[in-house]
Amino acid sequence: MAYFTGLGKITYEGAKSKNPLAFKYYNSKEVVAGKTMEEHLRFSVAYWHTFTHEGSDPFGSSSMLRPWDKYTGMDKAKARVEAAFELFDKLDVPFFAFHDRDIAPEGMTLQETNANLDVIIGMIRDYLKTSKTKLLWNTANMFTHPRFMHGAATTCNADVFAYCAAQVKKGLETGKELGAQNYVFWGGREGYVTLLNTDLKLELDNLARFFHMAVDYAREIGFAGQFLIEPKPKEPTKHQYDFDAQTAMAFLRNYNLQDAFKMNIEANHATLAGHTFQHELRMSRINGMLGSVDANQGDMLLGWDTDEFPTDLYETTLAMYEILQNGGLGKGGLNFDAKPRRESFEPEDLFYAHIAGMDTFARGLKVAARLIKDQVFENIIAERYKSFREGIGLEIVSGKADFHTLEQYALQNKPIINKSGRQEQIKAILNQYLLEV
Repeated sequence: MAYFTGLGKITYEGAKSKNPLAFKYYNSKEVVAGKTMEEHLRFSVAYWHTFTHEGSDPFGSSSMLRPWDKYTGMDKAKARVEAAFELFDKLDVPFFAFHDRDIAPEGMTLQETNANLDVIIGMIRDYLKTSKTKLLWNTANMFTHPRFMHGAATTCNADVFAYCAAQVKKGLETGKELGAQNYVFWGGREGYVTLLNTDLKLELDNLARFFHMAVDYAREIGFAGQFLIEPKPKEPTKHQYDFDAQTAMAFLRNYNLQDAFKMNIEANHATLAGHTFQHELRMSRINGMLGSVDANQGDMLLGWDTDEFPTDLYETTLAMYEILQNGGLGKGGLNFDAKPRRESFEPEDLFYAHIAGMDTFARGLKVAARLIKDQVFENIIAERYKSFREGIGLEIVSGKADFHTLEQYALQNKPIINKSGRQEQIKAILNQYLLEV
């Protein structure tokens, strides 16, 4: 059965095309910096926003019109799988991602829930045999159901902790069966609302215990996917334990988990943490922890996680600059953890949204590749910090200096001469590159 009737395969037509159902900049086979766009960008469709999001927001009910909504229960779940692989094929994307509860509804018991999952996993497995699109990552939804009101691995209720372990165990088995390249941990309710009733150390210790158990079980069953942590500072909790990349990496190092995990950086989560997308990417990159990306953007005038499709060329260019400097994303990808606006409610809006995001990142890739080829930022930074490549600066970075030698140097009272950072000039150069490609 076709769910997106009247819509054919989306193809590349070039920047001058007026066809809204064509790529203007994303040419999957075009080679940029030694790889095809498809190899660099590794686009992924997020199952939850694309196939289960109903258009509700804190002030309004569902608005989306979806051809599978005429079904209910497991029939709807099966229809979504059929629609998903139709959309994957028409967009020609290499990957998709899902939460366990996206693909199959919960039953009255864990046994019934797992049985529902097995049916849908079987359908997906059959599609994967012939589809180009593969599973980038899967994860467990441990935040929606009321049982998680106090958290999942950081809950005050040991019965909930045990349930979460069973759920992630099933998730890892699912990932292995479907060939997932990664497994993501997003701690939607792994945080606190008030410290007045929170044993902070116990919750952090238990979270680490949970991660160690997951690592051990993945090794036991031979799951070879990369483990990823997705930082987010708040919402739904007041404070989440994976606040940002730096906090998450410190947690991993504190509990000797740093070799088992990398970061899955989301643009809108960076915004909520008071950072830029580029900051979170670079912080992860320079620590060897950049694993994957949830590609979206937020609205600077709204204070919550709006999960908009990325259309900001500055954001995508600087993101791709970090990703290229990272040598790519390895097993990771650019997953569109994004949803059409509530007012963009028709089925074809799913295509317009993904086309916009894919074109924007494709354009950003080409600009970033030129910036790196021309060593624009590298030359600027090298010039700015050249005092650390000679004289007293070289002694500092080589470890030869100490407070005694530095005091002796300072007491010579040589004039200190600073130079301009030329921030406006640098941004003007960036503008040139954006406009010339």
